Amino acid sequence: MLLKIKNDMKVAMREKDKNRLNVLKGLVSDYTNASKTAKPIKTDIQMLSMLRKKSENAKSNAQGFQAASRQDLSEKEQAEAAVLDEYAGTVQTISKEEIEAAVKSVIDDMNAKQEKLDKGTVLKRLIAPGGVFDGKPVEKPVVSQLVHAAFAK
Repeated sequence: MLLKIKNDMKVAMREKDKNRLNVLKGLVSDYTNASKTAKPIKTDIQMLSMLRKKSENAKSNAQGFQAASRQDLSEKEQAEAAVLDEYAGTVQTISKEEIEAAVKSVIDDMNAKQEKLDKGTVLKRLIAPGGVFDGKPVEKPVVSQLVHAAFAK
């Protein structure tokens, strides 16, 4: 993903697309800064998480500028959010249906073995090392949400 962002940054420079260029430079900068912390970005899923956070911030800022009657700044933030959402959409993750099936399978397996059934144990069986989704491109918040939904039934 980072390679794609860097290549697209070069294209944006050639085309003089300032908005896209600024967004992509910001992403590369955030990636570089994260690499110097205890939790560097190593996977596309981690990059997706960063993209979604930045997109939500941009949308929130756009609403704030809209409320402050600063249409120019609001439009700039909305354009930034659109670019971020475009890149977030390129990351391939396991579908919601596959996650639901895995959650149901783990719960059924635990019921069959008459093991203690709670949300934490199910999440561990799905996400923890050696779990169903270990090393696979899955969004952990989605898994957590679906496990909580399964227990709400």
